[in-house]
Amino acid sequence: MGFLQACGMRAAPFLLFSSLSGENLKDVFFLQPALLHVFYAFCHLLVLLSLCLLWCFRRFVSGNPIKERIEKGRFLYYKVTLSVCLTLALFYVFLCIYDLVWYIDDDRAYDTRLDIRLHLGFSAITWLAISAHLHFSFIPSHEERFPVILRIWWAAYLLMCCSSTLLDFFYYRKFEIIGTHLWVLHFVSVLSALVLNYAAVFGKRHVDGSDLLQQTLLDGANSPNVQLSESPSDSGSVSLFANANFFAILTFSWIGPLLAAGNKKTLDLKDVPQLDYRDSVDGVLPVYKSKLESYKTSNGNNSSSGNDNGTSHITSFNLAKAMILSAWGLVFLTSIYALLYTLASYVGPYLIDYFVQYLNGYQTFANEGFVIVIAFIVAKLFECFSQRHWFFRLQQIGVRVRAFLVSIIYQKALTLSSNARQGRTTGEIINIMSVDADRISLFSWYLHDLWMVPFQVTLALLILYSTLGLASLAALAATFLVMLANVPLGKMQKQYQEKMMETKDIRMKSTSEILRNMRILKLQGWEMKFLAKIAELRNNETNWLKKYVYTSAMTTFVFWGAPTFVAVFTFGACVLMGISLQSGKVLSALATFRVLQEPIYNLPDTISMVIQTKVSLDRISSFLRLEDLQNNVVERLPKCSSDVAIEVSDGNFSWVLSSESPTLRDLNFKVLQGMRVAVCGTVGSGKSSLLSCILGEVPKITGTVKLYGTTAYVSQSPWIQSGKIQDNILFGKEMDVEKYDNVLEACSLKKDLEILPFGDQTVIGERGINLSGGQKQRVQIARALYHDADIFLFDDPFSAVDAHTGSHLFKECLLGFLASKTIVYVTHQIEFLPSADLILVMKDGKVTQMGKYNDIVKLGSDFMELVGAHTEALSAIDTLELASSSSNSETTDDSSHIQSNVHALIDEEKKDAQNSKFEEGEIQKGQLVQEEEREKGRVGFWVYWRYITTAYKGALVPFILLAQILFQILQIGSNYWMAWAAPVSKDLKPPVNIFTLLYVYVALALGSAVCILIRAILVANAGYKTATILFNKMHFSIFRAPMSFFDSTPTGRILNRASTDQSDVDTSIPFQIASLAFTIIQLIGIVAVMSQVAWQVFIVFIPVIGLSFWYQRYYIDTARELARLVGVFKAPIIQHFSESLSGSTTIRSFGQESRFEDINSQKLDECSRPRFHNAGAMEWLCFRLDVLSSIMFAFSLIFLICLPKGVIDPGIAGLAVTYGLNLNMMQAWVIWNLCNLENRMIAVERILQYAGIPSEPPLVIEASRPDSKWPSIGEIDIRDLQVRYAAHMPFVLRGITCNFPGGQKTGIVGRTGSGKSTLIQTLFRIIEPTVGQICIDGINISSIGLHDLRSKLSIIPQDPTMFEGTVRSNLDPLEEYTDEQIWEALDCCQLGEEVRKKETKLDSPVTENGENWSVGQRQLVCLGRVILKRSKVLVLDEATASVDTATDNLIQKTLRQHFSDSTVITIAHRITSVLDSDMVLLLDNGQIMEHDTPARLLENKSSSFAKLVAEYSMRSNSS
Repeated sequence: MGFLQACGMRAAPFLLFSSLSGENLKDVFFLQPALLHVFYAFCHLLVLLSLCLLWCFRRFVSGNPIKERIEKGRFLYYKVTLSVCLTLALFYVFLCIYDLVWYIDDDRAYDTRLDIRLHLGFSAITWLAISAHLHFSFIPSHEERFPVILRIWWAAYLLMCCSSTLLDFFYYRKFEIIGTHLWVLHFVSVLSALVLNYAAVFGKRHVDGSDLLQQTLLDGANSPNVQLSESPSDSGSVSLFANANFFAILTFSWIGPLLAAGNKKTLDLKDVPQLDYRDSVDGVLPVYKSKLESYKTSNGNNSSSGNDNGTSHITSFNLAKAMILSAWGLVFLTSIYALLYTLASYVGPYLIDYFVQYLNGYQTFANEGFVIVIAFIVAKLFECFSQRHWFFRLQQIGVRVRAFLVSIIYQKALTLSSNARQGRTTGEIINIMSVDADRISLFSWYLHDLWMVPFQVTLALLILYSTLGLASLAALAATFLVMLANVPLGKMQKQYQEKMMETKDIRMKSTSEILRNMRILKLQGWEMKFLAKIAELRNNETNWLKKYVYTSAMTTFVFWGAPTFVAVFTFGACVLMGISLQSGKVLSALATFRVLQEPIYNLPDTISMVIQTKVSLDRISSFLRLEDLQNNVVERLPKCSSDVAIEVSDGNFSWVLSSESPTLRDLNFKVLQGMRVAVCGTVGSGKSSLLSCILGEVPKITGTVKLYGTTAYVSQSPWIQSGKIQDNILFGKEMDVEKYDNVLEACSLKKDLEILPFGDQTVIGERGINLSGGQKQRVQIARALYHDADIFLFDDPFSAVDAHTGSHLFKECLLGFLASKTIVYVTHQIEFLPSADLILVMKDGKVTQMGKYNDIVKLGSDFMELVGAHTEALSAIDTLELASSSSNSETTDDSSHIQSNVHALIDEEKKDAQNSKFEEGEIQKGQLVQEEEREKGRVGFWVYWRYITTAYKGALVPFILLAQILFQILQIGSNYWMAWAAPVSKDLKPPVNIFTLLYVYVALALGSAVCILIRAILVANAGYKTATILFNKMHFSIFRAPMSFFDSTPTGRILNRASTDQSDVDTSIPFQIASLAFTIIQLIGIVAVMSQVAWQVFIVFIPVIGLSFWYQRYYIDTARELARLVGVFKAPIIQHFSESLSGSTTIRSFGQESRFEDINSQKLDECSRPRFHNAGAMEWLCFRLDVLSSIMFAFSLIFLICLPKGVIDPGIAGLAVTYGLNLNMMQAWVIWNLCNLENRMIAVERILQYAGIPSEPPLVIEASRPDSKWPSIGEIDIRDLQVRYAAHMPFVLRGITCNFPGGQKTGIVGRTGSGKSTLIQTLFRIIEPTVGQICIDGINISSIGLHDLRSKLSIIPQDPTMFEGTVRSNLDPLEEYTDEQIWEALDCCQLGEEVRKKETKLDSPVTENGENWSVGQRQLVCLGRVILKRSKVLVLDEATASVDTATDNLIQKTLRQHFSDSTVITIAHRITSVLDSDMVLLLDNGQIMEHDTPARLLENKSSSFAKLVAEYSMRSNSS
C-alpha cells in the first residue's frame, strides 16, 4: 500500500491510461484505453461463454464424465497449468478488490473506471472457470491433449499480453504514466502466458505409469534413504525426472534423492533411477527410425531389391534431418532458452553506462539506482535459469541421439552381407558405434550456435552503436577479421581430425585383433613385434594429433585475444573519428567485447564441430548404406507345407559376386523331412559354405533354395557368449526343466556342471575362455538341441572332442535326441558317414557324389580317396583283434563303465582348478570374469600428480601458470587503465592524452596476447607428450601381462581404455586441467578488482565460496560414481556388439535378431542412465552456484549505490561491475571445471590401472641367455612338476616326472581336462611351475628369458589363427624368410596350389580372423609357420582337428619328413595321429598313468591306451 501511495495516483492498478487526456490520443481511436479494456473484457467473456457451452454439451449430450472418473495415467504439465490458472484468477481478484478499495472515496473515479472493473472482473471469473474446468471436467475425460478452446485462448492471451506490454513500452511510456508495478503485472502476465502455451504444445496424457509407480516415486523423492531400485535388473526402479513436478524441474531438485543416496554410499547401477520412457531406446528408436524411413520414402528411394532393409539409401542429410525433427520439441524449447539467455547476457553491458552515470550523479528519475540494480539481478537470474535448462535439455537430446545411432548401427551390423562384413573390421565398426555416435551426440551442445552467433554479434553491435556510435562499424570489421582468421584454423582442424580418426580406426582394428589372439602371440614369442606394430600405428596417429593440438592452441590464442583485438580496433577508430571515450562507455564496450568473445570463439568452434559431425555422419551413413544379406536367397516355408525339408535347385553361389569362379556351383539336391545328411570332402572343398548357403549367408548368383521349417546351427568354430552357461543353452527360450536335463544328458554336460562350483550358473569368459574346446562345442550343441528346431545344421562339431565323447554325441544327439529331425552335418570322421541317409561328397565347390554310404563306396573316385585315407590311418593299429574282441557286450559294458569313471576323474582336474579359482574370495563371488573393477571414492591426488609430472617431470607447469597469471594481470591492468584514464563525462578533463591512453592500452593488450600464446603452446605440448607416454606405458603393460589377465578380462574393457579413455587423454584432459587453473586465476582476479572498490564484498564472498565448495563436495560424490558407471557400462555395450558381430550367423540362424537388439537396448539404457543423471546433477550444482554468485553480485551493486557520492571513482566502480558480470559464470566455471576434471580424470585413473598390471617374467635375462643354437638336441626332462593356477588353488599337475628324448615323437593322450594343455602351457611358461622344473637340453627353462624360450619352440595351436594382412605376413610376421622358403613351406603344408591360383599369390589378402579362408586352411597356414621356423621342439595341440583324414595323413608325413630329428609332442583326439609316435604319455587327473611305446601299451589289453584305441577302432568299424 505504501509503495503504491509513494508512486502517486498514477501508480494505482490499471490507472495506466485514465490520466491520459483525449487530446493525446484523438488521432488513434483504437488505442483509447477504455476501448482496450472493454475489448479485453469481451475476449474473457467469450471464453467464459465457450466453457459454459462446452460443459452443457458434455453434461446433456455426451453424458456425465464426472461420474465416470476414468483416469488414464497422468497428464504432463497438468498441475503446472492448473496452478498458473488459479494464480492468475487470484491475481485478478486481488487487483479488482484493490481498485475498488483505492477509489472508494473518489465518486468521480468510481464512476469512470467501469471499463477497468469489467476487465478485471471478467478476467478473474474466466480464469477461475478455466481452473474449475481443468479440475472437474477435463481430467476425468478421455482427452489426450488440452481442449482446443483453451489452447486457442492461451495463444490469444499471450498475444494480448505481449501487445499490451509493447504498447506501454513504445507508446504510453512517453506520457510518463507507466508505474513500476505495471511492469510487474506485465511480467506476471507474459510469464504465465508463456508457461500455458508451453503446456498447450507439450502437455499430453501418458499411459505408461500406474498409480503404484507414481506413489513409489513420490515416496522415493521424499525420502533420501529410499532404495531407488529393487533388483539388479532395475525392474522396480522409477524415473525421478519423468514424475517430477514443475518446481522440481525448474530448480533441478528432482535429482535430490540420488544426490542424497550418493552421499551415504557408493552408487551402483541399481541405485540410479530409470530413464523417462521418451529417453530410453524403446521410446527413441521407433520415433527416429520412422522419421528416417519417411524421408527415404519421400525422396523416392524405395528400392525393390531384396537386400534393402530401409537403410541402403540413407544420406548424411537425411540422417541429420531425422534426428533433429524427431526431437523437434526439445530443439524448439532449447532455442527459446538460448534466446532468453542471449538477451539476458547483454542486459548487463547495456546498463553499465547508465550505472556509471548514476554513480557520477546523473539521475533521470527517483530510485533509478535501485531500478538499475533490480534490472541487473533479474537479468542475471534469467540468464541462470535459461542457461541451466538450455544445457540440460541439450544433453537430453544427446542421450536420445546416441541411443538411436548405436541402436541403428547395431541393427545394421546384424544384417550385413559377408562381402560388406569383410570390408569392415570389428574394430572399425566398434569405432563407428562408440566414437562417431558419441561425437554426433556431443553436437547437441552446438545445435543453436549457427543462428545464435549472428544474433549475438548483432546485439553486441547495437549496444556498441548506442554507446560508441559509428565506431561500432570498426568493431564489426574487427569481429569479422577475427572470425575469418579462424576459418583456416577450422579447415586445418577438420583435416587433422579426419586423418586422426582414420589412423585411430586402423590402430583400434589391429589392437582388437591382437587382443583376441594374444595367446598365440605369446606362444610364438611375437608380442613385442606386434606391440611395435601398434606403436608404429600410434605414431601415425600422433603425427596428426600433434598438428591437431597445436591448431587448437592457436584457436585458444584467438579466443582469448579476440576481445583485446576488437577493443584496440574499436577504441582506435573512436580516436580517429573524434568520438569521446568516457569511462561508462568504455566499460560498457569492454563488457560487450567480453560477451562478444563467446560468439567469436563459438563460430569457428561450431564450424569445427559441424565438420567433425559431418565426418562422423558420413562414416555412419556410409556404414548404413553397406550391402545387406540378400533376403531372397532362401525361401522359408512352414514345415507342414511339404514333406521336403531342404531343396536346392540349379544353385550357384559366391562369397564374392564379382569373382569369376563361384564358391559353390551346380547344386541340385533335395532333403526330405527326417533325413540325416552327411557332407564330406577335403579341406577347402566348400562344405561349410554349403551350410552357409542353406542358411542364406552366401550371395546367390542363380537358382533357388527352399527351407521348410525353423533352423538351428552349430558352427565349426564355437561361438559362446559371455554369461552363464544356462543362458547360452537356453538362448532366449523359456526354461523347461525336463527338456533341459535331457539336453544336458545328451551332450555329456551333466558331469561338467556338477563339478563346476556354480553349475550352469557359472559365468563363461569372453569367447568361452574358461571352457575347453570340447566343452564349448558341447554347449553349442546343447543350445541347438534345446532350440527344438525342424532342421539342424552341424558344421563338424565332433573334431574338437575326443573319440569317446564324439561317439556319445553322435549316438545320443544325432541318432537319439534328434532322431525325428532333419539333420545336415559336415564331418571329417568317416566313421560317422554310414549312419547317414544321404551323403554329399564335395570337391572344388561342387557336389561330385551323392547317395547312401554303400552306394557311393562302390562308385570310387573322390569318396574313396577319403575312405582310403581313413583305412590307411586305421591300418597303423596292429591289434585290430583288440577291437573285434571288445565288440562283445560284456567288454563293451566294462569299457563303458571304466570310461565313465575315468572321464569323471580326469574332468575333475580342470574343474578343481576352476573350482578353486572360483573360490578366490567371497568378494569376487567365485566367477572368473568379474564386473569391471573401478576405484571408489575420490580420484586420488596421486592420479593428478602422476598426470602433471608425466611430461618433463612437470617442468612446464610453473611456466604455464606464470604465463596465465601474467595474462590476467595485464588484462586487468589494461581495463583498469581505461577505466581510470577515461573521464566519467564530457565535462571533466581526462588525466592523460587520448593517444597516450590508447598506446598504453595497446602495449598492455599485446603483452597479454603474447602470454596467452605462450601458455596455449605449452599446454598443447605438455598434453601431447603426456598422452604419448601414458599410451606407451599402458600398452607395454598390457602386452607384457600374463595370459591369466586376458583370460579374465573381456577385450571390451581393454579396447574402451585404448579408445575412449585414450581419446580423453589425447584431446580433452590437458585443456580441462589448464581450464581449471585459468578459471581459478580469473576468479581471484575478479574478486580482487571488486574488493578493491568495496572490500566489504569479502563479507559475502567468503561464505558464498564456502557454500559453493560445500555444494561441490556434496555433488561430487554422486557425480564421480556416475561418471565411473558411464565408463564401466560402456564396455559391455562394446563387448556385446563385438560378440554379436562374430556370432551374427548363429544369431540369424536361430532367428534371434530381435532378442539381441533388445539386449543391446537394455545395455544402452544402462549406460544412458548414469549419463543422463550425471547431466542433471551437474545442472543442479551449477544452478545453485549461479544463484549464490548472483547474491554476491547483488550485494556488491547495492553496496555501491548506497555509498555517498564522491567516495569512490565511478569509473573504477563501473570496472568492478564489468568484472562482476562475469562473476557467476567464472565461479560456476571453477566449480564445474573442478567437477568435470575429476570426472575426466577417471580416464587417466583407468589407464594407470592398466599401466600397472603385474607382468610376466623378463623376456630376456642377459646373465643367462642360452646359446644361439640351443636347443641342439631337443631333450625335455620334466622333474616332479607341480603346477597350479594361483597360490590358493589345488595343483593341476601333480608331480609329473618323465623324459622326452631328443629327436623322438611323443603323443600325449587323455580325456578332456586331464592336464594335457596345462602341461604344454607350462612348457611355454604361459603358466609358471610351482614345484619342480622343466629342462631342455640341460637348461632350466625358468632360468632364461621368455623370449629366448618361446622363440626356440614351435606350436600349432588347437584354434587356428590368421591375422588380417597377406598370406606372406601370416606365414612370416617377423619378415625373416625369403619368398622361396615361404613357397616351399606352402607346398609342404598342401596350400601351395591354392595360393598360386590367387591373382596376387603371396600378397593375397587375408581378412580379419582369416574369415576368407576355411578353418582347415587356417590350420594348414599354422603348419606352414612351423615348417618355416624348423624348431628343434615342436608341439601339435589338436593341430589336425579341422582337416579331413586324407589331409591329416599328408600332414603327418610332412612332419615326419621335415621334423625327423626334432622332438615332436602331439596332443590329439584322433588316435591315428599318435599311433606312429615313439612314445605315448597318458595323463589322468594331472598325473602320469602310462608312459611307454604304443606297441607295448597295446600289448596290455587292460591299459587305458589300449582301451582308447579299441574304442576308436570299434567306432570306425561299427557300420
